[in-house]
Amino acid sequence: MLEEIGEQPDVLERTINSEAETATRIGDFIRSKEIDVIVLVARGSSDNAALFGRYLLEVTTGIPVSLSAPSVFTLYNAKLRLKRALVIGVSQSGEGDDINFVLERAKDAGAFTVAITNEADSTMAGIADETMRIHAGRERSVAATKTYTGQMLLFYMLANAIGDTRINYRKIPEFAQRSLELAPEIKQAAERYAFMENCVVVGRGYNYGNSYELALKLMETCYVVAERFSSADFFHGPLAIIERRFPVILFGPTGVTQQGSLELLKRLAELNADCFSITNDEKIAAVSTQSIKLSPDIEEILSPIPFIIPAQLLAAHLAEVKGLDPDAPRSLSKVTKTL
Repeated sequence: MLEEIGEQPDVLERTINSEAETATRIGDFIRSKEIDVIVLVARGSSDNAALFGRYLLEVTTGIPVSLSAPSVFTLYNAKLRLKRALVIGVSQSGEGDDINFVLERAKDAGAFTVAITNEADSTMAGIADETMRIHAGRERSVAATKTYTGQMLLFYMLANAIGDTRINYRKIPEFAQRSLELAPEIKQAAERYAFMENCVVVGRGYNYGNSYELALKLMETCYVVAERFSSADFFHGPLAIIERRFPVILFGPTGVTQQGSLELLKRLAELNADCFSITNDEKIAAVSTQSIKLSPDIEEILSPIPFIIPAQLLAAHLAEVKGLDPDAPRSLSKVTKTL
């Protein structure tokens, strides 16, 4: 897991260089069509990347985006009207039976389909009209890391090609490298949480998907019961679980979500919670119990990938501190097939 976390800057750079023409071609085609809705289909970490993609695509293209519920197709046999839809399947392996079933049904219903996958010869790549590939090489760790960030990068490239907003995603590999340089500090921070059994992970906007992803990583590698919330939703009931020293992990970039993060941290301080922030904002760092500080040069729209890397490192090192092997989580396998 640690080895593959360290590969991410190279994977991101390689993916940008290899997929630029494909992204432009797909973008030109989609811009020429009357697309009313974008539907994203995924499970697990890929679904968390899709949650990020939903925010990014809606903000930058103005097209409504829906996260598909595969059971609507696989269990209830619903027939959706998708003639003016773009349907994007997201899967590291490209072998998820339910994801592929949805793509097949979407094509039958007239949708234009795109696969985002790490495997060029996968079943999903064979089904979709177009494929955007993560150039990550084989991912051996059960806990997805480099393919998760690769999926997010492809959403940046696709959004940049479809919408009118220019996204400077070519900065991301450099920001990712800077995040890796924080590894010694993160390893030391993990020791503080050696006996953590429960926690809350909070993120909003572009980093909402990251809150789901870190919670998943903590559950699958550290066996920590991790709930995840938007900072806005957290005030609507979940705040009641907070008591003295309860761990809360916050993704807190500069930008439009900053004020909400500060308001939440202020309330959590009143409740004596243990607040660990991954941030590039001095004010957020100052009111947190502990923080990992990233470059202030990272604008909010580009923050999700450099912000998730410290979180991945935290999960991997916390597993080590707990005496667990993050590469062999109990009851799990790399490819999960469900219908």
